[in-house]
Amino acid sequence: MMLERVIPALGWLKGYNRGQFSQDATAAFIVTMLLIPQSLGYAMLAGVPPEVGLYSSILPLVLYALFGTSTSLSVGPVAVASLMTATSLAVIAEQGTASYLTGAITLAMLSGIMLVAMGVMKLGMVTNLLSHSVISGFISASGIIIALSQLKHILGVSAHGDNVVELLVTMFESIGQFKPVTFAIGASVVVFLLLARRYAKRVFLMLKASPSAAGSLAKTAPILGVAASLAVVYFYDLQSHGVAITGHIPAGLPTLGLTLPSIELIKSLALPALMISIIGYVESISVGKTLGAKRREKVKPNQELIGLGAANIASGVSGGFPVTGGFSRSVVNFDAGAVTQLASVMTALGIMIASLLLTPMLYFLPKATLAATIIVAVSTLVDFSILKKTWRFSRSDFYAVLATIVITLLMGVEVGVASGVILSIALHLYRTSKPHVAEVGLIEGSEHFRNIKRYDVITSPTLLCLRPDESLFFANATFLEDYVIEAISQRDAIKHVVIQCSAVNEIDYSALEMLEALNLQLKDLGIKLSFSEVKGPVMDHLECSGFLQHLNGKVYLSQYQAFQDITGQ
Repeated sequence: MMLERVIPALGWLKGYNRGQFSQDATAAFIVTMLLIPQSLGYAMLAGVPPEVGLYSSILPLVLYALFGTSTSLSVGPVAVASLMTATSLAVIAEQGTASYLTGAITLAMLSGIMLVAMGVMKLGMVTNLLSHSVISGFISASGIIIALSQLKHILGVSAHGDNVVELLVTMFESIGQFKPVTFAIGASVVVFLLLARRYAKRVFLMLKASPSAAGSLAKTAPILGVAASLAVVYFYDLQSHGVAITGHIPAGLPTLGLTLPSIELIKSLALPALMISIIGYVESISVGKTLGAKRREKVKPNQELIGLGAANIASGVSGGFPVTGGFSRSVVNFDAGAVTQLASVMTALGIMIASLLLTPMLYFLPKATLAATIIVAVSTLVDFSILKKTWRFSRSDFYAVLATIVITLLMGVEVGVASGVILSIALHLYRTSKPHVAEVGLIEGSEHFRNIKRYDVITSPTLLCLRPDESLFFANATFLEDYVIEAISQRDAIKHVVIQCSAVNEIDYSALEMLEALNLQLKDLGIKLSFSEVKGPVMDHLECSGFLQHLNGKVYLSQYQAFQDITGQ
């Protein structure tokens, strides 16, 4: 059992059967068809040679299959991580150099080590510190930057930059380089992929495919776009007309090895690697949990950190760049019927075969086609409906999301992800620093206490009953103290203050000091401070601190008991 916790694959391998093999093999074939153009395209986005994208889609899939807990998650190069890789490496090396590739490998290794360390320390709860709405805003903005960065390949112009302004300015300055033939190829593939997304499933259904098979096969449309555009360039010799092609892609498998980077390089890439790790993990765990819920399958956050970490270390060892679980690829894997991670292992075998046999055929593949594949793929990432939803539900969330989007678009993904993390934490602190505090009264004929502003309740002029709906800690301790002082300053008749602790799960030392000070203040004013419905762990801390020995009131089992004792009703 202990070994299965470390290597979850041992659990599902025990009962593996032919039926599962058939389902996994079918899913693997379909995902391989999708992953080949994606791997090449995301390698181009990350700024590394195209074969590196294939290398990043072999060993990482196998390692995640061993250590991951999701049966459907498909690991490999993804859009946001690839963009963050390119952005991180742009300041330390030039694309196409050995130093740049070393940097990409180092990023994968650092990211893997960080993720494994977080998993060992059981820090899977790190996702709780990140606001889902803020991360959605960051991913949407990143999708726009990715699409703009690839537009240059479709237009046939040169452009560079880490944000929307730089990309648009440099693209406009080089618009004189516009190549109509390149644009025709790229635009045609974009239109084809968009039409395929909408109508391909219907076509396969007309060909008598089952609904599930039709949906899965429709997702492999990019491979048809690759084949068609490659054939057009080859037969019409379009590279002589200025169409940029992938060129020679070395055939063969990655060479396994461990390159020891310099201390300076590690220092330069440590923070970017941490950002890539966090964003990659959040994206991966979100996909894993979503697909797992459909099968009543539990995805374990801490083990997922180890699984993704192992995948990234494997990517670094095999000469690849950072990887994580991809949304579109995982959905295709799920819809195609994958029931275990053996589907990913077979996908890795398919990519190995492609690396050995198919790379010479990709010589004439237009870069515009890969760019079109990426643009259509990331179009699903852009979802500004989150702005409308947060505006209606929570204005603080809306402003945080809007700020993240604007910062990412104007200042780039590195600053954007950092601002997203900071805003998520700031948003949490802001909300908890001003907790909802309700003055409560007794509902007649019951033992229940409710907010006096919402219900017709029984109160006493000498008694102030407050219910803070949050744990008490350093960020909100002063708020509660000020609330109590303000309330008693407006009502001279108050002789008792009872704090109902039904929603208080924890009291930290700062809050304890506040309660001690409040107890002394109220004692000087001739007012007794009491507590009710204190939870066991909180009571243990209060007793150990010695606070209860100096409390000038009492601790009641229930709010009703406190009300009866103080008012005599």
